[in-house]
Amino acid sequence: VQLQASGGGLVQAGGSLRLSCAASGRTFSTNAVGWFRQSPGKEREFVAKMRWNGESTYYAESVKGRFTFSRDNAKNTVYLQMNSLKPEDTAVYYCTTPATRRPSGYQPTGGDMWYYDSWGQGTLVTVSS
Repeated sequence: VQLQASGGGLVQAGGSLRLSCAASGRTFSTNAVGWFRQSPGKEREFVAKMRWNGESTYYAESVKGRFTFSRDNAKNTVYLQMNSLKPEDTAVYYCTTPATRRPSGYQPTGGDMWYYDSWGQGTLVTVSS
């Protein structure tokens, strides 16, 4: 599966952006699709995840209540709506999902990066103060 992330840009603090992640190739409904982000000099960190079927959303504490995951099955695309953006949200955002079917009984929470092996190219989000 190949992933194409888009929607990043420059926004003022308090503003909103919607990121998109379009998948080409096969996805698996019970697999998770996740968003991670990476700022200069920092490790890649977990932001949010959801199953492709819309179940089991999970957010990092730092974005809970501000970011919302959604999907469009017809387009094989997921979205991350980001509201009330803060300068500390500035980062390159990556979407990711496994290329093969994972056991449905397991869902990653947080930094289970081993779970994911297909990564999009990233989209830059810059939040000015």
